[in-house]
Amino acid sequence: MEDSSRPHWGMVIDLAKCVGCDSCTVACKAENRTPPGITYNVVLERETGAYPNVRLEALPRPCMQCENPPCVSVCPVQATYKGDDGIVVIDADRCIGCKYCIAACPYGARSADEGSSYGVEMQAADQVTAPEYGVERGARGKYVGTYGTVRKCTFCAHRLAWGEAPACCETCIGDARYFGDLNDPESKVAQLAASPRAFRLREELGTNPSVYYLK
Repeated sequence: MEDSSRPHWGMVIDLAKCVGCDSCTVACKAENRTPPGITYNVVLERETGAYPNVRLEALPRPCMQCENPPCVSVCPVQATYKGDDGIVVIDADRCIGCKYCIAACPYGARSADEGSSYGVEMQAADQVTAPEYGVERGARGKYVGTYGTVRKCTFCAHRLAWGEAPACCETCIGDARYFGDLNDPESKVAQLAASPRAFRLREELGTNPSVYYLK
């Protein structure tokens, strides 16, 4: 049983406020210095309605930080685990890059680090790096840090350790994102998660995501 005295970090995204600007995606890449092909925070889009009454709907998709994460049970080396704060993390020192967790994730929220770089496109791109989850990993062959591992969103765990909100929440121009402790009934995020407007993706799977959406 979860200890309610500990924070259980969660996020609520108001789809009525999301304008699909991708500022969350850009902020996430800038904060986490992710390489080409790896984006922790994407915004999915779909067209709804029939011509001429057509609209574009945006659905931001970070890692769901599931309470019952299928990615954890399939990891053969226990590199993926759920912390006491509800955040699912990856130990890059243990990860062998087998990609079982990528296949197991029903939300498509994981990516393999194949060692790509923006160095060809931007001068000195590799001179500024962000340690994964606040830990400097050093070199791996001719590559650095997390080459050969799987990577994902962790609600900017390093920022939480500093007492700051995830980068995507601070830069959302529509104020569509709310972040906080789901264990605190007085918190805004807990109240919104309990509202009639709230829903979670693929709830039938029993993963119990810590990311809620408002219709």
